[in-house]
Amino acid sequence: MIYEIETEDTADTKLDADIILADYRLAWMSRQASLIGRREVLSGKAKFGIFGDGKELPQIALAKVFRPGDFRSGYYRDQTLMLALGQTTVEQLFAQLYAHADVAAEPNMAGRSMNAHFATRLLDESGHWRDQLAQPNTSADVSPTGSQMPRLVGLGYASRLYRHLEDLHSYTRFSDHGNEVAFGTIGNASTAEGLFWEAVNAIGVLQAPVVLSIWDDEYGISVPNEYQMTKGNISALLSGFQREEGTQDGFDIYVVPGWDYPALRRTYERAATIARQQHIPAIVHVIELTQPQGHSTSGSHERYKSEERLAWEEEHDCLAKMRAWMLQEGLATAEQLDDLEYDVKEEVEEIRLKAWRAYISPIREDRQAVADILEQGCGNSEEQTKALAKLRRQLLNQPTPWRRDIMRTLRDALIVLRHDDSPCRQQLVRWKERLDEAGRQRYSTHLYSQSGQAATHVEEVAPVYSADSPRVAGFKILNAAFDAMLARDPRVIAFGEDVGELGDVNQGMAGLQEQYGRLRVSDTGIREATIVGQAIGMALRGLRPLAEIQYLDYVLYALQIMSDDLATLHWRTRGGQKAPVILRTRGHRLEGIWHSGSLMAGIIHLVRGMHVLVPRNMTQAAGFYNTLLLGDEPGLVVEVLNGYRVKERLPDNIDQMTVPLGVPEVIRAGDDLTLVTYGALCRIAQQAADLLNDVGIEIEIIDVRSLLPFDRPNIILHSLQKTGRILFVDEDVPGGTSAYMMDEVIQKRGGFWWLDGEPHTLTSQPHRPAYGSDGDYWSKPNATDIFERVYEIMNEVDPARYPIFFRADAD
Repeated sequence: MIYEIETEDTADTKLDADIILADYRLAWMSRQASLIGRREVLSGKAKFGIFGDGKELPQIALAKVFRPGDFRSGYYRDQTLMLALGQTTVEQLFAQLYAHADVAAEPNMAGRSMNAHFATRLLDESGHWRDQLAQPNTSADVSPTGSQMPRLVGLGYASRLYRHLEDLHSYTRFSDHGNEVAFGTIGNASTAEGLFWEAVNAIGVLQAPVVLSIWDDEYGISVPNEYQMTKGNISALLSGFQREEGTQDGFDIYVVPGWDYPALRRTYERAATIARQQHIPAIVHVIELTQPQGHSTSGSHERYKSEERLAWEEEHDCLAKMRAWMLQEGLATAEQLDDLEYDVKEEVEEIRLKAWRAYISPIREDRQAVADILEQGCGNSEEQTKALAKLRRQLLNQPTPWRRDIMRTLRDALIVLRHDDSPCRQQLVRWKERLDEAGRQRYSTHLYSQSGQAATHVEEVAPVYSADSPRVAGFKILNAAFDAMLARDPRVIAFGEDVGELGDVNQGMAGLQEQYGRLRVSDTGIREATIVGQAIGMALRGLRPLAEIQYLDYVLYALQIMSDDLATLHWRTRGGQKAPVILRTRGHRLEGIWHSGSLMAGIIHLVRGMHVLVPRNMTQAAGFYNTLLLGDEPGLVVEVLNGYRVKERLPDNIDQMTVPLGVPEVIRAGDDLTLVTYGALCRIAQQAADLLNDVGIEIEIIDVRSLLPFDRPNIILHSLQKTGRILFVDEDVPGGTSAYMMDEVIQKRGGFWWLDGEPHTLTSQPHRPAYGSDGDYWSKPNATDIFERVYEIMNEVDPARYPIFFRADAD
């Protein structure tokens, strides 16, 4: 249904005057935090500010229906909602504004994200889940507009799974039989994003209990609605999603002014109740909102809003409207409200000062300590003494010091003292090292799990074979592994395009939907970004999603969500949240532009924080899936496309075998050259090795298996120490993954010192692979290419023994 909510009608709304006054006080406090926060940025104490002014009233109304166990997936205008839920404080708002990198002071993002980005700490100090039913929950905010929408799909859908899957009813720290609502918030302009429409469609298809609020102030920075969406009205566009009375399909859609307190209260009460009880999603289009300070501290909205619009915004400011309504209803006097507003403003100023002192005092103490060292007679000459005194003055004269100023002073002082070996210089060096380590702890920890559950802690369990172990097609290896995963862990939910009834396009899931049901193994629409988002939301709620992107090339549709949300989640919350998503796809060797992708470098450089695994066969893939399920981190497994029909022996312990992360495997021993590769090229490298053996060259082939992490035990380096020569081969473009692997081995691990000649790479052509067998042959490395490159390298070693015979200009 679509509901146009009547305004200023309190007849059917029983509202307590004390509660109303408390709500106004909180809204006014949030507004003062916004106003004072902007001042702090403009005065230079903070770098950037973005605030929720103008959106206070609807967020207070929303908070009234938010229950412990519910989840928020919102954006950077939701400060009042977070205050109303008790999930942040005004002091924490200012701590975040100042980038106070301390979890105790700023528990949302520990200073790693700009202000107004919120996150509940879902994990304890050991990385284990807290009781989600004991608190309201918010998934960690992201800045890219609309990117909060994909995970909203999974946050809501998890409630449906917890309600309808009996085996999940015992997971009482995550759900009360699916009675939780996922609340999403988004700005009007961001509804123009494709992510919005994809997510809304998926939520409707899945019948996920979501209440999505659209805060509509009619602008997207300087661009009005008429340029953002057809008809300039998002609820008009969404009307096709509205539910018909008496049916379950679609959304209930509400349109309500953002300045009408009673109407907002009624709207959210109705929307949340229906969503919670009946799992019917709702969209609440909150109109006639304002943005008193403009988009952010980056500019002024007076530049693009007319005088008429500015006057309208002043009149329709939700706080001004609420004050007028309270006076009209006799809920308070003007004098009472004046006193309240004055007291709140003073209180916020005091809180701001407290937050500022908590942030700046340790920095000033460190600055003074370094300044004191510089004053202790450092320098063995008058010139040095003067230079150090100048550095000290410059450091102490900084009105708003940052730790980087201290580091720069230490650097410059050590340059002055570079020829001295005085105690003073040693003190400065120790301070520099101490601040460097503290900075690493503040900003660079928790890219991956630091808990005992980290996937890198999972020990290898080798496959076990017996005389009865059958040789089967590769897809049957995977099928057995997935069957075992689904059987032993009810939290495993598999989904993706063609995964359900068909059993995936290569039959790895064949028969599993029939065995485990449509909720455990399910089909999705063609919607890669929200497949990943659905997995993120489900994982945040304690499930273990196994999500499939049909082909590696199509991962590009989801790469932004993988990069901006999933891969950064644990890091940007400094260990406060995790989403152990298992992503499955297939790629590499096949014929054609869009079904033979090997775009690995683009992926690995954008998803640091995830594991990226490239097994050469399906047994290795099965081991990786088992490993990831035992860990608590997200991972992407890229299966070899042309390996599904290749026969492999089915391990007797397919349900227990694991492949360790970041541990390459030597799949052929040799002394002349180390060849490093992965995936489908392992088989082709073996073919080349047979040819090379015929001419007296023995190469050692190493299957990397895992790109992120990469060769933790330095197996490749040990091989290079033996052979002195190395060739990196892959199907990526020149300068792609091969360059990454070379950097890891030659530079980071010191392989340079063991080289007897130039390191080499062999890659695909710089274009996509062409169609057909011949197109493949001249697009990607083949056995002949590998043979000739290795032979050329050996020709450099011994031209007489290895004469070039395959080029016309060889002489």
